[in-house]
Amino acid sequence: MQKFSVKEPAPLLEFLFSRCAGMKKTSVKQLLKYGSVRVNGQVITLHSHRLRIGDRIEILGKKAAKTEHFKSHPDFKIIFEDDSLIVVDKPPGLLTMGTEHEKEKTLYFMLTEYQRAQSHTGRGRIFIVHRLDRDASGVLIFAKGETVKRLLQRNWRDVEKRYYAITEGLPRPKHGVIKSHLVEDKFKRVYSTQTSDPEARLSVTHYRVLQEQERYALLDVELETGRKNQIRVHLSEMGHPIAGDAKYGAKTDPLRRLALHAYHLALDHPITGETLIFRSPHPETFQRLVPHA
Repeated sequence: MQKFSVKEPAPLLEFLFSRCAGMKKTSVKQLLKYGSVRVNGQVITLHSHRLRIGDRIEILGKKAAKTEHFKSHPDFKIIFEDDSLIVVDKPPGLLTMGTEHEKEKTLYFMLTEYQRAQSHTGRGRIFIVHRLDRDASGVLIFAKGETVKRLLQRNWRDVEKRYYAITEGLPRPKHGVIKSHLVEDKFKRVYSTQTSDPEARLSVTHYRVLQEQERYALLDVELETGRKNQIRVHLSEMGHPIAGDAKYGAKTDPLRRLALHAYHLALDHPITGETLIFRSPHPETFQRLVPHA
């Protein structure tokens, strides 16, 4: 931590530029963003904050700044947390894990920072158990240890997984089961194929229409299996892609996001055996498009 005393009045950002001459200006601005600058013991993030003679300035390092930020302002809603699990309500538009082009704006990165912020040692690891697509939302479980991760994934088929999906058009029949063997091509697109394909994996989706409007239907979807893009592929292949899912044939995007929301997960705790049920509310935007009591 660096400490300074103000000798003459100045805007906070101007003062920081002068005292952190060896840092890039964007890095200095990040110190403010992450709440690492304290004036007289109070966190200040406003660039134009006026400093007065005698003010005491404390500047944390970048890593410490992120720790302080995530400790007090996690960018996600935590549904449940114990020594083994952390369950969050993922917002749409956020990656579950990093890609070649995006490393930090992911739930995995944020949770890792959050976990480190909670640790007295500043260390902590988070393990990905399953994923939601970037533009999907809802309940997502992470493990705090590799053993817990393996236990959850080993018994993942026993986990009750339910979703809300809004489809283009009105599926008929209004309830049913979709079964196929799914495979992924070199372009990362998943599709149904013949069972003779050695890469194909059996996938089973149960659906029920809850409510209909003229052009859209709200479905309750339960996964018997949990393959990549399973719901998106199965609904598309029955002629009713999820609204906003251009990748799998949707022609409209009324919510400006993929209309898929993981609203319910029920499972036995991998360590204690206690039955846990996690739910995320019906998104307000879904309600406006297809009202559901």
